[in-house]
Order: sequence, then C-alpha cells, then structure tokens
Amino acid sequence: MTLLPSAWVRGPAALLASVAVLAGCSVIPAYDRPAVDTPTAFKEAPAGNAEWKPAQPSEQVTRGQWWTIFGDDTLNALETEALAANQDLKAAAARLSQSRAVLRDARSRQSPQVDAGFGPNRQRSSPASQGQPDDGSGRSLTLWRAQATIAYEVDLFGRVAAGVSAADAGAQQSEALLRSLQLALQADVAQAYFLIRELDAEQALYSGTVELRSEALRLVQRRFDEGDISELDVARARVELASAQSESLGIERRRANAEHALALLLGKAPADFSLERRPLERVDADIPPGLPSALLERRPDIAAAERAMAAANARVGAAHAAFFPRLNLTGGLGYESSELGNLFQWSSRTFLLGPLVGTMLSLPIFDGGAREAGLERARAAYEEDVANYRQTVLNAFREVEDNLAGLRILADQTRTQSEAVQAATRAARLSQIQYREGSVSYLDVIDSDRSVLQQRRMASQLEGERARAAVGLIRALGGGWDSPVLAADSSSVAGPAQPLPAENP
Repeated sequence: MTLLPSAWVRGPAALLASVAVLAGCSVIPAYDRPAVDTPTAFKEAPAGNAEWKPAQPSEQVTRGQWWTIFGDDTLNALETEALAANQDLKAAAARLSQSRAVLRDARSRQSPQVDAGFGPNRQRSSPASQGQPDDGSGRSLTLWRAQATIAYEVDLFGRVAAGVSAADAGAQQSEALLRSLQLALQADVAQAYFLIRELDAEQALYSGTVELRSEALRLVQRRFDEGDISELDVARARVELASAQSESLGIERRRANAEHALALLLGKAPADFSLERRPLERVDADIPPGLPSALLERRPDIAAAERAMAAANARVGAAHAAFFPRLNLTGGLGYESSELGNLFQWSSRTFLLGPLVGTMLSLPIFDGGAREAGLERARAAYEEDVANYRQTVLNAFREVEDNLAGLRILADQTRTQSEAVQAATRAARLSQIQYREGSVSYLDVIDSDRSVLQQRRMASQLEGERARAAVGLIRALGGGWDSPVLAADSSSVAGPAQPLPAENP
C-alpha cells in the first residue's frame, strides 16, 4: 500500500477547512423595510370607524368576493366571468409562472451540476506538439469516451444566495402584482357595470320625458288649431321634444361604448356581449376604512413595491460579492479507449479533479471599474425602489381619503338633490296648472319641465357616482375584509376570490 505524502493530505484539508469558513461569510446587506410616515387615523373617516382595527392579511391572502355586498346577482356573475377569462389577468399569471421558473433556476445553482456524455472523436496531433520536427510524421487517433462531469460553485461570500434571494423576492413581487391586477379588474368591472346602470336610469328618464313632451306637443297643437294660442308655443314644444330625443340618443351612444368596454374586461368581443337594461337602484354600503397602518399589509401594490425593494437589496449583495474570490469545484470520471470494445474495461478508466478550463479559485484584480459601476448601479436601483415604495404608500393614503371624502360629500349631496327634485316637480306642476288657466306663458312651463329633467338626471348621476365611489374605496383599501359588512340588500361578505395558479413542485 502506497502512502501519500503528508503535505498532499494537509493541503486539501486546509483548503476544505478554509472553504467551510468562507462559505459562512455573506456580503448581502441586512434588509429592513424602510419606515414610512403613517397617520394614526384617516382624516375623512367617520368618527365611529376611526378606532376600528381589522385583521392584517398579507398579500398572499385572497381578499374575498367583496362585490357581493351590493346584492346584485348580475354583477356577481360578471365578476366570475372576468376572473376566468380576462386576458390581462392571464398574462399576469403567465408572468408569475415565469418568475417562479426564474426562482427555481436560481435555486438550482446551489446544487452540483452533473452531466454525462458518450461518443468518439477523431484527432491528429501535430509533430511539433510531440517534440518532433515540423516535417515529422504524425499519427491520427480515434478516441472513444464515456464520462460524467460534475461542477459546483462554493458560495463563499453569498453571491449565489443573493441571486436566490433576489429571484425569491421577484417571484413574490409578481404574485403581488397579479393580486393588484386582479383587484383592479374586479373594481373596473363593478364600476363599468354601475356606469351602465346609471345610463340605463338616465335613458329611462329621457324615455319618459320624450313621451310626456310628445303628449304636450299634441295638446299644444290642438290648442293652436282651436285658435287659443300662437304658433310660437307649438314651435317651442317641438324644440323641446327634439332636444329630449337627441339627448336620449346621446345616452344610447355612451351606453354602447360602456357596454363594449365591459365586454373587453370579460375577455369577450363586443359583438358577443350584451347587458339587459335595468336602471340603477340606490346603493348603500357600510365600508369600514380601518387604520392607515393596515394598508401596508392589505394593499397588493404596496406589497409589490416592498418586494421590489427586497430584490434590489439582494442584488446589491450580489454586486458586492463580485469583488471577492470565486471557487468552482469541477471533475470528471469515466472511460477512454481507442476501440469501442475496450471502452468499459477497468484499465480504460480515467478521471479529472480540478477545472476543465481555467482555474479552481479565481480572484478579481483589475477590471477598469466595472465592478464598482455594477455596485453603484445596484445601490441606485435600491434607492429608486425605496422612493417608489414610499410614493406608493402615499398614493394609497390619498386614494382612501379621496374616496372617503367622496362618499361623505355625495351622501349629503344626494339628500340635497332629493329636495331639489321635489321642489322642481312641485314647481312644474304649478306652472302647468297656471298655464291651463292662462296666467303664465308656455315658456314658463318649458322652463319648469327642463328644471325637473335636469334635477332628476343629476340625481341619477349622483347615485352612479356613489356606487362607483364605494367600489373605489374598497379598491383603495386593498379589497375585502374579515369582519361582516352590512349593506342595503346583503348580509355578509362571501368566500374567497379566484385562486392563483399553484407553483409547480
């Protein structure tokens, strides 16, 4: 038995010991979520809701079918269709699958890479390579080879781990972006639906107005034929009828456009979708805003911005690790022979320990500032993501305040508008009585009818704005909530929303 020299044993042992120590070193900077200024309560929140504290789900938790609080079966069906068929949502799901594949690829770099090969090659060495004169004889050789190779990079300073961390945060960011798009789609469907219902209410109002003005024109025409009034009243009645018909056609055009936009959200061609006409009814939903700090956990766009920061922080570590040595362990084991029949004989075995090309341990010395530039770029990208995160939080606070203020003011405006409608209706009734008695002109009747139409149309528009503002507030809050919410015709919030595609193992 032949003993190896002690130096041959101590050298690799020392190297392995050094590798074990360095493998525990990491240059990835510690990641802490940057602090943001968070108010203690929303300024526009009702006093009773200021101290309400909901649960704080993470971005992975489904937000629930929040649209069921409106108690509209048609809206429920539309939301289900949109989640199943919207093409933008499918594209976002595909991007999430890509991010997860990138993560699996990054994790694979933490494991040894093993390959196997088999085949011949024909080669001829030059006489000079064999120490012979240039005009010496050379010999051609066929070499059969069957071997396995292995390669592994020892993660001395966390470069590989930084790549895994960045890919992991990137996958989580893609999932949060998918959640954000899902929430935006749900809100867009609800708002488009309520816009169509609002236009249906206006259309119904103008349809009734056209009928009334047609009847008024017939009455005025009869009085003119009997010689009671002048032709001017007939002309004015015709103008009012034509104006109402024109307005009705304009609303019809707007409804068609809104219906086409809703079809696109549902993943359908406009020709394949139509929505039955039904005027909008009053929407009353009690939506607790909770505390501002809850937005940091509930809003998927905030979660996406935070994960982008985490990924950028890991990339800073990867750029920093480029300044340190890299250790690549490689080797090969197999058989070589000049004849295929002798390939797998024990005497034909061959092995190689060490790099196939280059060196095992590489140490960067000079690159003209490329690594410094890479590190500066990674740090600047991280600072950009920090600023984007803080701006996203500020935008979230603004959106909640806007919708809270909108709902509060719209509630007061709706009550005032109801009074205006009642007063305008009373004035119109009195003007018609006085016109029949001959105490006022037909122009007064027209003005009164216009006022009633205008006030009723504004009331319909306010109802539509209230419904859309309620949807906007839910979207600004990050979706559904955990505690029951009472509405005009709904008693509770339904179960989970459409699930995300699961990650393949």
